Amino acid sequence: MRRLLALLLVTAIVLIPLTSPARAAGPAFRLGNEVLYSRCHHLIAGKRVGLITNQSGVNSQGRSVIDVLASDPSLQLVALYGPEHGIDGKAGAGAYVASYTHPTLGIPVYSLYGATRTPTEAMLKDIDVLLYDIQDVGARTYTYISTLNYAMKAAKQYGKPVIVLDRPNPLGGEIVEAPVLEDAFKTFVGVDNLPMAHGMTVGELARFFNRDIGVDLTVVPMEGYSRDMIYQDTGLAWIATSPNIPDIDSVFGYMATGLGEGTGIYQFDKFKWIGGKGIDANRFAVLLNAAGLPGVTFVPETIGSAGGVRLRITDYRTFNPARAGLYALAYARRLNSFTVPTSGSTPASVVMFDKIMGTKRVGQWLIQKLLPQEMERRYAAELAAFRAERQRHLIYGYGARPGKIAVIVHNTPIFFDTEPYIDGNSRTMAPVRAIAEALGAEVGWDGALWLVTLVSGESTVRLTIGSSVAEVNGVPIAMDTVPVIRNSRTMVPVRFVSEFLGADVGWDGPSSTVSVSQRQ
Repeated sequence: MRRLLALLLVTAIVLIPLTSPARAAGPAFRLGNEVLYSRCHHLIAGKRVGLITNQSGVNSQGRSVIDVLASDPSLQLVALYGPEHGIDGKAGAGAYVASYTHPTLGIPVYSLYGATRTPTEAMLKDIDVLLYDIQDVGARTYTYISTLNYAMKAAKQYGKPVIVLDRPNPLGGEIVEAPVLEDAFKTFVGVDNLPMAHGMTVGELARFFNRDIGVDLTVVPMEGYSRDMIYQDTGLAWIATSPNIPDIDSVFGYMATGLGEGTGIYQFDKFKWIGGKGIDANRFAVLLNAAGLPGVTFVPETIGSAGGVRLRITDYRTFNPARAGLYALAYARRLNSFTVPTSGSTPASVVMFDKIMGTKRVGQWLIQKLLPQEMERRYAAELAAFRAERQRHLIYGYGARPGKIAVIVHNTPIFFDTEPYIDGNSRTMAPVRAIAEALGAEVGWDGALWLVTLVSGESTVRLTIGSSVAEVNGVPIAMDTVPVIRNSRTMVPVRFVSEFLGADVGWDGPSSTVSVSQRQ
């Protein structure tokens, strides 16, 4: 049993489809870089470490992960890698960033936004493992996720494992919006088949990217995080991720105001205003406010010769920035008939507007002056397909909600594609794979016998659909309920499975939350 507990401690927190419920009275929030040291230090101990980061790579106390790793005597921090804007976040958008030697650590700081955007073999040759810790803003076009994608591909090529230290999506995990990028439009501002707002953390994005890359990937997840949390729920101070994203309002305004590349419709005041010449600010505001977009009011404001609107976000949870950005462009086009940039037939002739949109179709819709509601209808099917594809790569689920049961394993909400429920025997039933894998067990299924086998260390648990007798290490054990199939998922009693896999189980009635933790 000691070997089992040790295995659980080592594996339960490391990349597995962990997730779901728990926000109201949820567990304490911790970033991936903090979980690395509390649970997963073995991943870096004794290793030569390379770190992709910038000024946003800090822990909850504001200490740089560079300093944390550099002061750790159990490892060697041998190289740093910086994305667009540089490792200090001060370079302008699109500005060339040079590599250099760190002035105090004496190690190379390789630029991934200079002579190359992909780590070269020479940049990776001296490391044993490549870490990634950068705060993202939740938009497909923000290039930090492209740096992650390129680094994963290079690590695969040169045989280096990748560890992503997870961080929140500041917009939360529920906003998924806009057309899905098409293969022909993959660039550094659109690195994969994502909608503009993808609703994933960087750890979840890494899992999504890895469906095609296949690198040795570990995501160290956050604790106390769920899909319905926005950045303000974490209690973290916002650190400017780039010169034009100094605060939360800029984060939420980024997609709402910054999509008009080449149209003459532009953002101002760090993504808090959108407009252009020939726009009547009052009419623009009337159109946008009449659309009934939740969580935001558009205030008319003329700046110089340009009419536009200032965003006044009234509810950060319901505001959908990508949707607002498409509405703004559609209505601006109806007001001043701006020229829509159009791509040619060759890759070299693809205009930046289409690269940003990930498709030619938005430009075509604007030329036709389609209403934004019609645009939404036309991309609804592909967005639904993306949501289904995305599901397999998610780590986090939802916090506790009225009428819903939350299951938290090792302080991390578990994701379920079929909701847990309480059966007629007053037992909490949940999908077996999610529970077992969160506890570090391997799961086997024999469809002919309707038999589930769970193996973790020295323990083997077998459960048969419809049978109240389980088998633990060959010994029959009676249960007061039976496993069942529900929505094509094998549902098992959470307490029974967890306890026989070496964990303690608690129940909080007011919040309908099951807590599973390592047995002391």
